[in-house]
Amino acid sequence: MKKISLLMSLVLLFISASCSDDDSSNNSGNVPQNLEVQNFIWKGLNTYYFWKDQVPNLANDRFSSQDELNNFIANYQPDPLFESLLYQRNVTDKWSWIVDDYVALEKSFQGVTKSNGMEFRLYRFKDSPSQVYGEVIYVIPNSDAKAKGITRGDIFTKVNGTGITESNYRDLLFSSDSYTISLANYNGGNPVENGTTKDLVKTELDENPVFINEVIEQSGKKIGYLMYNGFVSSYDKELNNAFGQLKAEGVTDLIIDLRYNGGGSVRTATYLSSMVTGQFTGQVASKEKWNAEVQDYFVNNNPGTLENHFVSSMTDGTAIQSLQLDNLYVITTNNTASASELLINSLLPYINVKTIGQTTSGKYVGSITIYDSTNFGREGANPNHTWAMQPIVLSIENKNGVNFPQGIAPTEQIGEQSGNLGVLGDENEPLLNAALGLITGSSSATSRVFQSTDFNEEFDLSKTHAPNFGRMYIDYKTAR
Repeated sequence: MKKISLLMSLVLLFISASCSDDDSSNNSGNVPQNLEVQNFIWKGLNTYYFWKDQVPNLANDRFSSQDELNNFIANYQPDPLFESLLYQRNVTDKWSWIVDDYVALEKSFQGVTKSNGMEFRLYRFKDSPSQVYGEVIYVIPNSDAKAKGITRGDIFTKVNGTGITESNYRDLLFSSDSYTISLANYNGGNPVENGTTKDLVKTELDENPVFINEVIEQSGKKIGYLMYNGFVSSYDKELNNAFGQLKAEGVTDLIIDLRYNGGGSVRTATYLSSMVTGQFTGQVASKEKWNAEVQDYFVNNNPGTLENHFVSSMTDGTAIQSLQLDNLYVITTNNTASASELLINSLLPYINVKTIGQTTSGKYVGSITIYDSTNFGREGANPNHTWAMQPIVLSIENKNGVNFPQGIAPTEQIGEQSGNLGVLGDENEPLLNAALGLITGSSSATSRVFQSTDFNEEFDLSKTHAPNFGRMYIDYKTAR
């Protein structure tokens, strides 16, 4: 289970600053039970929210007593209260979220979600933009979709016999645990049903983010190819073992495929950057900036807490399998986000990093899980409910103070083309082919910038509907 353990004195300092001394505790007897969730939301955001200074209702002196705070929060249900306290929702803060079931949230951080195993993109029909179709981008092993024979590149146009549109796709695809898809042929971007249907069932599925790990030999080089689909810390050892295999095979170059990787654990990103290199142990990989009050506390009491360093071992003592590389090639899309971008950004000051694909998401901020307890940690959480928050609490930059709010532009621009996805891990798959061309100096017809006319309009991605997609979070924080 992921744990957040920030310094107790830090938490108590800010809780006491929020309201009067007598009734500022989360578990204050002056908070009616029907307002416990709302009380927790306000106090957690008042303590940690990154943009707290921009939200007048989160000011420390906004309420003179617990009773005054109660009168304010009594006007809201939990979700609307949370949304009302965020700064420029969908403009500046596009990422904070709240859940009413933190057990499911914790499982998602461990790679466990309810899924049929079919990950897909949605596109608009080329000649009829009101119609939408899905195209499978990959299938999770040991899933129902895998058992039913669903493969990358499969196209579907109907769910339970109903055509997919912008207005109904959420209900059809994301609100039910089972559905039937109608497969179709691509037909130049205007798919036509082919009479095949597949019944798919969602179950609790544990996804290993290490999807492909192989060595490709070209032009006298041994090129490692790692497709990595999520920074999931419960799979850190599997990631490390994958690097051990690459190291044993003597790879000279490395491609990391993050095209579908929405991010995750900051600690895992630090591990991965250390696996790629190894020659920078102890140096700064990234730096954190919190809201003014939290930042001041760390600066004055433990400034090292604000830095993440390259490491030679994991927290349990497991040695990092490092490749000692000076060059890295990363495949990206506009869905490459948060910890994926942090990996690239952390390495930019140290080694040559080239990206192949599309400009990344531009997610440069991170979150922690906040529970309704005295110190906002998991231990001692209020037994009356299972609400928890994942608000943005910090921004992250590289050792030179640089981040990329507009995303990281590719060295070579190339996108996935609907109807021509190719086979993941195959040397002729367009994005991998382009990366191999950069390494070997060869050119290929697939390694080019596709014109906009080559693409149907991408509409949505199934992975973005997972609870932790596009999120960057701190697994563990304590004094160092």
